[in-house]
Amino acid sequence: MARTKEFDPDAALQSALELFWQRGYEATSMADLVTHLGIGKASLYATFGSKHELYLRALDRYGQAQDPRLTRELSRPGPVLPAVRDLVRRFAAEAAAETTRGQGCMVTNAAVELAPHDRDAARRVEHSWDTLETLLHSALVRARAQGELSADRDPLTLARMLLVLLQGLRVVGKASAEPARVRDAAEQALVLLD
Repeated sequence: MARTKEFDPDAALQSALELFWQRGYEATSMADLVTHLGIGKASLYATFGSKHELYLRALDRYGQAQDPRLTRELSRPGPVLPAVRDLVRRFAAEAAAETTRGQGCMVTNAAVELAPHDRDAARRVEHSWDTLETLLHSALVRARAQGELSADRDPLTLARMLLVLLQGLRVVGKASAEPARVRDAAEQALVLLD
C-alpha cells in the first residue's frame, strides 16, 4: 500500500522558492532545504527530484506569479504611457527599497547566477524576458496608435530599452546602498517616452 504524503507539495514548493530567492541556488544546500521545508530528504527527492529540478520548478512558479500582474498593468484600457511609467517607477521603488535590498528579483538573480552556464535556467530567464518585452512592445504599439507616443518612435526598440533598464535597476538595486541611483536612472529613461 502506497504511503500518503505527509506534507503539502505546493506549500513546500513555495517555501523552497522563498529560500532560493533569499539565498540563491549555490548558497542553498539540500540540508538547508530539508531544514527550511521540514521535509525528510527522501521525501524531498521523491517529490521534486534533485535540487536543480526543485529550483527550476520554483523559478517557474515565480514567473507564473509575476506574469499576470504585468499583463494586467500593461493591458488596462485607456492611456498606456501612464501604466508604462508606473511600471518603471514600481521596479525602481522595489529595487531601491531598503526592506528588499539584497533579495532582488528571482529571474534576475537566476540570470546572473545560473544562466551563463545552465541551459535550463537560461531558457526560463529568456522566457521571462520575452514575455516582459512582448507586453511592453504591445503597450507601446497601443500608445503610438492612440497618439501618446510619437509616430517616429519604434515601440520594439523602446520595449527592449525598457527591458534592459528594468533588469539593470534590479541588479543595481540589489547591490547598491544608494537608492537615488536607481530612481534617477528610471526617471531619466522615462524622458525617452515623451
